Amino acid sequence: MSQLVGYARTSTTDQKAGLEAQLRDLRAAGCTKIFHEELSALATKRPELDRMLDYVRERDTLIVTKPDRLARSTADLLAIAKGLETEGVTLRILSMNVNTATPTGKLMLTILGGIAAFERDLMLERQREGIAKAKSEGKYKGRAPTARAKAGEVKALKAEGLTGDAIAARLGIGRASVFRILRAD
Repeated sequence: MSQLVGYARTSTTDQKAGLEAQLRDLRAAGCTKIFHEELSALATKRPELDRMLDYVRERDTLIVTKPDRLARSTADLLAIAKGLETEGVTLRILSMNVNTATPTGKLMLTILGGIAAFERDLMLERQREGIAKAKSEGKYKGRAPTARAKAGEVKALKAEGLTGDAIAARLGIGRASVFRILRAD
């Protein structure tokens, strides 16, 4: 028996309204099982995505509201779609009215994935240009270096015998930052 399965994701736990909207749209599309998570697509592990991919079966349809909720990049989207196709699972993307059950849907997915990547590249280019302009006008200082400000605390905790991981956890900074500070000596 085929099933409509939904997947929703927001980048942060602060985006409750975005998650609620996705869940509402997936229910309206008829999803009887929905997987959702609140973490960046750039996260190395997306446990609910993995659970969903293990859950779907041949003749199921996976429904997402937008492609960026499912994939990190165009290549990632196409790889996930190919994996689903191999398993006999159809992919529907509501915002684009794409359904990979049809040849046209498969073509549209590839084309729209390319357009999405193009738009993202344009946005990043405009962002870089804006930052460069703000820097030249002395209006952009960048992000405050949070880890470097804690260098004294890092060194003191290391002197107390704490491990790099323990220091990072205690100070709320990245492990790599801890080791970068310690190597600087």
